[in-house]
Amino acid sequence: MIRNRDDEDKPLYMISVAAELAGVHPQTLRIYERKQLVSPQRSQGNTRLYSQADVERLRFIQHLTQAEGVNLAGVERIIELQSELEAVRDEMEAACERMRRAEAAARTLREDSRRKQLGGALVHIQYGPVVRQKRREA
Repeated sequence: MIRNRDDEDKPLYMISVAAELAGVHPQTLRIYERKQLVSPQRSQGNTRLYSQADVERLRFIQHLTQAEGVNLAGVERIIELQSELEAVRDEMEAACERMRRAEAAARTLREDSRRKQLGGALVHIQYGPVVRQKRREA
């Protein structure tokens, strides 16, 4: 099943469910929220609601802190750098697309210019069998 970005950002899980899915205590999620490592949405009753993307981020934070030994300041910096990297990749992709369009436009201009230079110089030649002509004697 293919998910789109909207599905990943849809608020689905209350704090207890999100904590269980991420393998952490609910109080840990509150700490992560205070440190702005995760930003759950809120229901009308002000209940924290976590999306699938939030749960994936929580799992990533858990991996960094438990398996890699990174402290929360380090996690915050890693997340900032990931965001910056993603933004740079998006900019680069957009620049590459602009370059492809510019190259296509330049190619079209070159072809049009070449056609104008040749003007009527191009003549259609009908192809047929090759015939050897006899030499004329002088």
